[in-house]
Amino acid sequence: MNWTLLDWAAVAALGGLVGASELVSRYKDNPVAALKTWPAIFYISVNTIASVAALGLIHGYHWFELNRWTQILLAGVSAMAFFRTSLFVVRAGDRDVGVGPSGFLQIFLAAADRDVDRTRAAARSDAVARVMKGVDFDKAVQVLTPYCFALLQNLSAEDQATEKQVLEELKQREAAPNVKVLLLGIELMNVVGVDVLTAAVNSLGDQIRSVPKA
Repeated sequence: MNWTLLDWAAVAALGGLVGASELVSRYKDNPVAALKTWPAIFYISVNTIASVAALGLIHGYHWFELNRWTQILLAGVSAMAFFRTSLFVVRAGDRDVGVGPSGFLQIFLAAADRDVDRTRAAARSDAVARVMKGVDFDKAVQVLTPYCFALLQNLSAEDQATEKQVLEELKQREAAPNVKVLLLGIELMNVVGVDVLTAAVNSLGDQIRSVPKA
């Protein structure tokens, strides 16, 4: 079978796409930010190289005498499966840790998580302070939350139920109102993103604003 640059590019793209999708799914408020750090790029590269190596083995040892696109798909899937398997599981503290290729991959996923979190933390703090400025917590928790959820067309009932439970716990928390309104903004930002939250706050306007003291 004659292999072309397109075959290698296709399997590399498949592997990279899987790695990128894992990172993107973890940062709903700004998925693109998850792909801009060096640990994230390295994590995607590991997935890409694994898929290319799997295709090289299939080619070199003449495994799976099928058409080239089926072999490309098998190479991408087999590399994904290999790096997500554990030879055995050990108990470390209060959690189970997989020992094997999956443990290797988790190291870089955790590093990417930490780096993205640190990079995004300052920007998120500034954004929520700006958006929620002057918002009254008691008014916003009743009105802003369902309004934000209604703006999204594909938010599942399960996600809505989870968020409502978190917000109910926030209502009962002992904290100053100005702190609670920031926590509310952060929680909503995690679900709908900063742009939707900003639009929702602007649309509701005085309905959720604090009344100035005379």
